[in-house]
Amino acid sequence: MEWRRGVFGILLVVLGVQTCLVTSQGLKRGSFPKGFVFGTASSSYQYEGAVKEDGRGPTIWDTFAHSFGKVIDFSNADVAVDQYHRFEEDVQLMADMGMDAYRLSIAWSRLFPNGTGTVNQAGIDHYNRVINALLAKGIQPYVTLYHWDLPQALEDKYNGWLDSQIIKDFANYAETCFKVFGDRVKYWITFNEPHTFAIQGFDVGLQAPGRCSILLHLFCRGGNSATEPYIVAHHVLIAHATVANIYRKKYKATQHGVVGISFDVMWFEPMTNSPQDIAATQRAQDFQFGWFMDPLFFGDYPSSMRKRVGNRLPKFSASEASLIKGSLDFVGINHYTTYYAQTNMTNIIGLLLNDTLADSGAITLPFKGFNTIGDRASSIWLYIVPQGMRSLMNYIKTKYGNPPVIITENGMDDPNNPLISIKDALKDEKRIKYHNDYLGNLSAAIREDGCDVRGYFVWSLLDNWEWAAGYTSRFGLYFVDYNDNLKRYPKDSVQWFKKMLASP
Repeated sequence: MEWRRGVFGILLVVLGVQTCLVTSQGLKRGSFPKGFVFGTASSSYQYEGAVKEDGRGPTIWDTFAHSFGKVIDFSNADVAVDQYHRFEEDVQLMADMGMDAYRLSIAWSRLFPNGTGTVNQAGIDHYNRVINALLAKGIQPYVTLYHWDLPQALEDKYNGWLDSQIIKDFANYAETCFKVFGDRVKYWITFNEPHTFAIQGFDVGLQAPGRCSILLHLFCRGGNSATEPYIVAHHVLIAHATVANIYRKKYKATQHGVVGISFDVMWFEPMTNSPQDIAATQRAQDFQFGWFMDPLFFGDYPSSMRKRVGNRLPKFSASEASLIKGSLDFVGINHYTTYYAQTNMTNIIGLLLNDTLADSGAITLPFKGFNTIGDRASSIWLYIVPQGMRSLMNYIKTKYGNPPVIITENGMDDPNNPLISIKDALKDEKRIKYHNDYLGNLSAAIREDGCDVRGYFVWSLLDNWEWAAGYTSRFGLYFVDYNDNLKRYPKDSVQWFKKMLASP
């Protein structure tokens, strides 16, 4: 998870969605349907470390993190939390909690150090060991193919996601994963948060590869904030559909797996009940979630995007639209927080920035007047609004025909405060309440509203390296002591989950 800049919204009243907060002090496994999956989540670059071992090639995040001033605490993930060497220990931690599954990502550059070419057997061997260790403990691997760590060689060769060649190279990498891991991996996620890396990487330049053309231009190495995010997203959608098609045609009959994609989705409530704010919040949701979901379910981008972006928004050919529509078995949702949304009356921001963030004509904020929308976690963007979970699930049910949903990330962070003792840092009552209340609203969405939600993954198993926030933010159920050989300590939330998962 990472810092976000909110720009989106949606209207609850129109849908008749219940917005009351559900709290569930008696939460248990039986609060969810039989077969509902509980797990924890991670990503290769944030967890593995070992960036120069066993033939791994450099990625755009290696380059970005080693560039001065890109990470708030000047850290990098060369070691991260060393899961490359400690995965067996971490698998045991999951088993001790009673978790059913683990969401991990494969590092493309471990399999193909240059993005293409000859496969690196050492990379294959490593992930075989990880997958086998999970299965040996009864933990299902949910594998993300792309969690932002593009091989640097492809960025150097043709600017990565800005060139259509990336579709072919990603498909080759993905099919390699299906071939060598698909006999055991049954849940595939093609991309993690394409909206985030399109905006943060190619609009505002705050994440790899750090491209932009707005006021932050002095800190960016070229780019066009008004066009590049749309090009990147377009290629991602076609790449996803291409890979899903390969799996369905060549592997599904024998491997019996499913393919989905994970989106970052903030929930938004209108700042006021004015028609202007209501219209703006719907447009804004189109520019966040609809940007990707509408092509996958309806075959094209939202009409509001077509109208407002014009020729800067790429067009799908008839064959591409047909390939993309319906090209997923489940929708992954990374949901953390809720903001207010209102219309941008003057569009001064848009005139100044000339970027995709301004195209929706909406402004999103976590406060109304002097009142915040909820209690804040450590991250400046993360406000705790549990009822947003239920509202979002109902929105997906209503607009997209109740597709299967998996919550692929949900969680909150504490600060990495050196003045707090480890003993006190393990007392994470705020995190326990966060998960209790968000899960309570998720349970209500399933049981009372009929939303088809099939799993929930906590971000995150361990405290870890949080992209541009570095080590300043602690999302983990387990505390990692960065000053003592990365030793893991269970926070109180571990015992809470263990008890909840063991209850009938």
